[in-house]
Amino acid sequence: MKFNDELALFLKARYPIIYINTVEEDRVEYVIRKNVKTSLNRSIYSWDFVDGYTNNPNNEGFAKRNPLQALELVERLNAETPALFLLKDFNRFLTDLSISRKLRNLSRILKLQPKTIIIIGSDLIIPKELQDLVTVIEFQLPLEDEINQELNRLIDSLNIKLESQLFENLTRACQGLSLERIRRVLSKIIATYKTINDNSIAILLSEKKQIISQTEILEYYSVNEKITNLGGLANLKDWLEKRKTAFSIQASNYGLPTPRGLLLIGLQGTGKSLAAKAIANDWQLPLLKLDVGKLFGGIVGESESRLRQMINVAETISPCILWIDEIDKAFSNTESKGDSGTSNRVLATFISWLSEKNKPVFVIATANNIDLLPLEIVRKGRFDEIFFLDLPKQKEREEIFKIHLKEFRPKTWETFDYVELAQSSDDFSGAEIRQSIIEGMYHAFYEKREFTTRDICLALKELIPLAHLESDQMIRLQEWASSGRIRSASSKQIYLN
Repeated sequence: MKFNDELALFLKARYPIIYINTVEEDRVEYVIRKNVKTSLNRSIYSWDFVDGYTNNPNNEGFAKRNPLQALELVERLNAETPALFLLKDFNRFLTDLSISRKLRNLSRILKLQPKTIIIIGSDLIIPKELQDLVTVIEFQLPLEDEINQELNRLIDSLNIKLESQLFENLTRACQGLSLERIRRVLSKIIATYKTINDNSIAILLSEKKQIISQTEILEYYSVNEKITNLGGLANLKDWLEKRKTAFSIQASNYGLPTPRGLLLIGLQGTGKSLAAKAIANDWQLPLLKLDVGKLFGGIVGESESRLRQMINVAETISPCILWIDEIDKAFSNTESKGDSGTSNRVLATFISWLSEKNKPVFVIATANNIDLLPLEIVRKGRFDEIFFLDLPKQKEREEIFKIHLKEFRPKTWETFDYVELAQSSDDFSGAEIRQSIIEGMYHAFYEKREFTTRDICLALKELIPLAHLESDQMIRLQEWASSGRIRSASSKQIYLN
């Protein structure tokens, strides 16, 4: 139900106290006044702590710095006068005994008279004794139509024309920002570039970064990695390519649901974290990394609160990518943890959100050990797909060596023997391959000469791959992939070579 319809319904049903949870104070007041003017015949009385009542000449400045007196105006008005009382930041005073008692006394009157108290606040703080009287309405951030309206207004005022694709990208980048922030950042774009172009997207994303910096749980990642930096993984790349434009307006008009997320499983160094960064860059979406360690607080109820905060921020910034690194360590053995059930409650809330979320938040979770993952996470429906990132096969290792050597030696990378390097690096992960190149460079640099294939091969002989140290875990993961319970990120053709 839309906000206007929901509010109108509550007013007609004479709900006594309505709480609107929003940071957009001016916008919500504008929407309420517009709604009341067109569909409801009610006088509006607006109050804040500093200026008291405003916008009504008979009560100008009344109850200034006196929240209890602000409630007395409700009784003073004629019983038959339909009225709305907008009390800004009034949530700060609800824990005061005199305010709480006054509201409970007023609720009897409000049920019989065409009067409603509307509290506007950014923090949802409702004492237990008032929870039965207060009805909460969420005031959504500007939706696509409202953002388009604001962008068209600016474009018309500047007398410029934008390509449809740029306009769509701007709309998507603005989603998750308040109308005031959108106006402010658009002014910044005009002041910087004197027009609106592709560079405007970066400024909009930096504004979203400001929102994320206000929370310690999420970190905004600026990424430059490309999908081409991933060696092998043909199945995963093909899956991602087909969903690259799934967040576009065209996909929405087609009726296509936005992808939910991926679970990437494999040993350390197989490219799971690199994949998360590359996807964000390729899809041109903000990348938020969840710090699982900070999610679990020491105070009872704090972990659940932090999880809700994380979800709220991610949905506010959406469309975005939420990266949860090493999720197996966060939710491993939840039943045996002596934390009074906190881990189980957090897991239940997180899984419920994964299944039911309707905002375009694409979740990428990575895990090293599938044995530690609760079955609830692995079950189908939580993620669109579960991919197993195996150790690279010979052809993939050749590709990985080429990617890294092009970076280190862009002019001479073709001189290396990639077949020999791939044959010498059996059971090495992508990260270990990169490290072998660096080790070979150190050796040659010490001897004051250019490094060669031989230097890298020597380094490969000295390094012990992680797969040899954790062979049992690697075998179990490969058995899972071969059984069909999880999908291989590499193509079958690679395994035949």
